[in-house]
Amino acid sequence: MIPTTTTANGTALPLLGQGTWHIGDDPAQRKVEIAALREGIELGVNLIDTAEMYGSGRSENLVGEAIAPVRDDVFLVDKVLPTNASESGTIEACERSLAVLGTDHIDLYLLHWPGAYPVDETIAAFEQLRERGLIGAWGVSNFDSDEIMELPAVPQVNQVLLNPSRRGPEFDLLPTHRRNRPHITTMAYSPVEQGRLLTDPTLAEVARRHDVTTAHILLAWAIRSGDVIAIPKASTPEHVRANAAAVDIELGSGDLADIDCAFPAPSSPMPLEVI
Repeated sequence: MIPTTTTANGTALPLLGQGTWHIGDDPAQRKVEIAALREGIELGVNLIDTAEMYGSGRSENLVGEAIAPVRDDVFLVDKVLPTNASESGTIEACERSLAVLGTDHIDLYLLHWPGAYPVDETIAAFEQLRERGLIGAWGVSNFDSDEIMELPAVPQVNQVLLNPSRRGPEFDLLPTHRRNRPHITTMAYSPVEQGRLLTDPTLAEVARRHDVTTAHILLAWAIRSGDVIAIPKASTPEHVRANAAAVDIELGSGDLADIDCAFPAPSSPMPLEVI
């Protein structure tokens, strides 16, 4: 069973979701990628994250096909590009995404990163979309602590880069999320650093102690606090099954100490990193 965290509006979301960056790019892989998403949904990994930017709509199109038979079982997250995030542009972008996805609503709609348009305009559009029933809630992505505090309203989620090699958010951003009323849910993208951490010797040793893979350890680390959602990508059913197994791993104090030694937690504010 996939453990959940509760958002500010009382929505229970799985601590493990499915990312879709680069999914849909290769037509030859379409069937297996759809099968992977559906396998995850069956396992309870039913939060699926996409964006209009991903493949210029190819990811949304594939996600829409994958979830069509089980739409009511899926918590769908999508994102508007900052270049489209004026008040009217946000509404138009959402309507386009809904058409590509083949669904009548997006559960959580995010501003992909801060851009040139005043965020007040974007939020005004989000509220209009919510009132129309086209989105369930709104949030942001790649916003640092200062940017979060300057928002005129509290977002449901902030999606940021977070893994042992990118721990900057732990110093001030995560505490900012947690002390907001209502609190902001943290969603961690690239929890395995796009594969670059899979050969790290310290993480490999921790994995050996648990008789699992390094990827398992990275996912277990990301969700260890019980209030951070990780959204790794899995392109095959086997991969998504492997990811789902990470929720059963409990990292001990020695494991965490070893990871802290190899990847020290920040002792001062750091600029928010992005990929």
